Order: sequence, then C-alpha cells, then structure tokens
Amino acid sequence: MYIHTIDNFYNSQIGEYDKLENNKLKVLGFAGSLRAGSYNKALLRSATDFLPEDMSLEIFDIDGIPAFNQDIEGDIPPKVKEFKAKIREADSILISTPEYNYSVPGVLKNAIDFAARPYGDNPFDGKPVALMSASIGLLGGARAQYHLRQTFVFLNMYTINRPEVIVTFAHDKFDTNGRLVDYTTKTLLRQLLQNLANWTRKLK
Repeated sequence: MYIHTIDNFYNSQIGEYDKLENNKLKVLGFAGSLRAGSYNKALLRSATDFLPEDMSLEIFDIDGIPAFNQDIEGDIPPKVKEFKAKIREADSILISTPEYNYSVPGVLKNAIDFAARPYGDNPFDGKPVALMSASIGLLGGARAQYHLRQTFVFLNMYTINRPEVIVTFAHDKFDTNGRLVDYTTKTLLRQLLQNLANWTRKLK
C-alpha cells in the first residue's frame, strides 16, 4: 500500500513535469553574425540563463543559407526549408544582431528575405519578436534594430518595444569565455525575455 502510494505520487509528479514542458513557449533565436567569436552569438547564448520558467529557447545558425535568388524560390534549398520549418514551429522569435554600415548585416537580411519567400508563404506572419544587439561601439547596434523593426512591419510581426537591449562597448560586457558579466545588461535581458513571454501568451 505504501509503495503503491509512492508510485502514484511519483507518476503524478512526472505527469506535471511533462505538462509543464509541453506548455512551454518555444522561442527560436538566431544571430545576425557568422563570426565564431561574435558578441551577438554570445548574447544569444546568455539568454538561456535568463529564460522565464515557461519558455524554452532553440538557437539556429543561419550560416549556410545561400544568397536569395528568386529564380530558385520554387525549389528552396534544404537549409532554408529547415529555417522556415523552425520559424513555423516557434511561438516567438529572438534575434541578436550587430550593425554593419548603419544597418542590418547582409547575412541576416538575406536569411529573413529567403525565409519569407515565396510571396504568400511567410512563416514570420503574426509572430512576436524581440530584438537585441551588441557592438564594440558607442551605439551598440541601435540602427540595425530600428531598420529591422521596419522590415517586421511588412512581415506582420509584433515587436517587443521595451526594454531596448542595446549592448554598447561589448568587449567590456563579456568575459574571455563569452559569458555575459554586465549586471545592467543581465537585468534588461531578463526583462526583455519576460516581456516576450507575456506578449506571446496574450497573442496565442
């Protein structure tokens, strides 16, 4: 009888855990840099330490997505198919990007453009999205974020407005192992992820 009661309790706990895992919000994250030592990749990895309990994060590497060519959008390359499928499966999106020449890095814009094609097959449609950026400079990638927000209007995405996670002088905010060490950035990152979770729940 005692053993039977323990088994029931154990099974019920497993059931509750499985229910919690199944109800977690699925976030797809990707960085706008291909560089192995990218601060934006490091920022994205750091996000896993600050996720709300009801959220999971999968990080996708956009390296290998070919240059968009409308001539081949009817026969989408495997890497793009995988990317589109991951976007569709996700409840929301998290992007961390540097700023190149006052704007969005070409590799990131290309990945977004290819994933949104062909016209009428846009997996980003209706997805909440949160933005972050990191740069060794004074503005921390702010202009790239603002240009992405314009793109997301056309893609019909719901961008989190606050807080703005803009990591300036990034070389001072991460240690030599790529771990985020700046308290203010950690606080803002945690708040951004919580706001993304809240907004995603409202839209589901």
